[in-house]
Amino acid sequence: MGARGHVFLGDGMGDTGIGALLVRLRTARGWSQQRVADEYNALEGRSAKTGKEIGRYEREARVPVPYARKYLAQVFSVDVAVLDQAVAVSKGRRDGGGAVEVEIALPAPEATYVRGDRLAEDAVRSADFARFIAQRNVDEFVVEQLEADVGRLARTYVSHPLMEQYVEIRRLRDGVFDLLRGRQDPRQTTDLYLSASRLCGLSAHVCLDLGDYDSAATHARTARACAEAAGHEGMLAWVRAVESLIAYWTGRYEQAARLAQAGRRHRAGGSIGTRLASLEARALAIVGDSAGALAALSDAERSREAVSDRDEAPGVFDFPVAKQFAYAGTTLLAVGGQERVQKAIVSAETAIRLYRSADGDDQSVGDLFASHLDLTHGHLLLGDLDGAEEMLDFVLTGSPERMSASIVRRLIVLGRELGGPQYGGAARAAHLRDRLQHTAVRAYLPASHPPELPT
Repeated sequence: MGARGHVFLGDGMGDTGIGALLVRLRTARGWSQQRVADEYNALEGRSAKTGKEIGRYEREARVPVPYARKYLAQVFSVDVAVLDQAVAVSKGRRDGGGAVEVEIALPAPEATYVRGDRLAEDAVRSADFARFIAQRNVDEFVVEQLEADVGRLARTYVSHPLMEQYVEIRRLRDGVFDLLRGRQDPRQTTDLYLSASRLCGLSAHVCLDLGDYDSAATHARTARACAEAAGHEGMLAWVRAVESLIAYWTGRYEQAARLAQAGRRHRAGGSIGTRLASLEARALAIVGDSAGALAALSDAERSREAVSDRDEAPGVFDFPVAKQFAYAGTTLLAVGGQERVQKAIVSAETAIRLYRSADGDDQSVGDLFASHLDLTHGHLLLGDLDGAEEMLDFVLTGSPERMSASIVRRLIVLGRELGGPQYGGAARAAHLRDRLQHTAVRAYLPASHPPELPT
């Protein structure tokens, strides 16, 4: 055993490259690549590593950087020097021998750049300089750092204030564009196009949440072009989902359904099939195709049951079970009928329970608002004004800065409903309507004027 409890391997390892070594260490334990990723994530305290990335290491499509080797050494209970030696062997073969690896310190994973503390700002400068070097020669570190940054932004997107993410998404996206204009290994070009697609997808989501649908569509088209350049079926399907959302929130419901159907034709793993079927169901319900909507909901459930692998990217790129219940609730409300409304209420309550029990970064504030508004709508349809007001209170006492354009629109629609003849101008309904309108105005104003970005 080594000084820190690590195992030193025998003499026969001196000429073994990193890929072969990782395969040997993994198979000796009878583990899958995903099991290695799970063990790595447990040590690092995040969920960023996937089985696919471990496979890349084993094929030497990518060489693990020093930060990654530190955790891999802990996973396999070997001294990190063993992995360092294997990397030197692999790099020597690739470079014709004698290649020297330059270690670049990674920013700490827990550093959150958008919060402005000095350590995080300093880490940003370090990562930016690494990207400057890579403008002439992209290496494994830069690609892996980009993937880590995109994963972090994707996960915190659903739970953090939008404006905290806004500037960094653009900065990273523009940096990837600059790298792609340079020269790099074809394998790294593919990875860069995938990162560019995801960052453009995040940019589209920012615009979508701010109600700038034309800009969202522009970013989505670029995201699709980058996904096509990367040949990534999962990302192509995800972009179709975003385009379906844009069509939905601009009132083009039939097109929203068609775009979701087009996305389902891509051969993609993970939860994207469930997302697209859920989007199709909601759009069909709005146009009055109840049978099609219910069939699509059933497809979403079957797709969820058939999922055998995890999503490559976290947060806004995956489709958690909680969100599936939220979409089902909205769809069933649109289909209508007392039985469907009762089921919608159960779905929305389930979504809320799942979101509240999730880890902090997975607690989507926007989806909690949406599910509470669905509950409000459901209680109103059942003539339960008390229940509606109780559910609505969660939204009306929430932070207006956390409300997206779609939430504002739902508030306005509910306000109009409370002004309908069925309430006969009742004072309580009028008071609730005034509160809705006041919250909608407060939420709309900051969203209409995003901060200027540095040039």
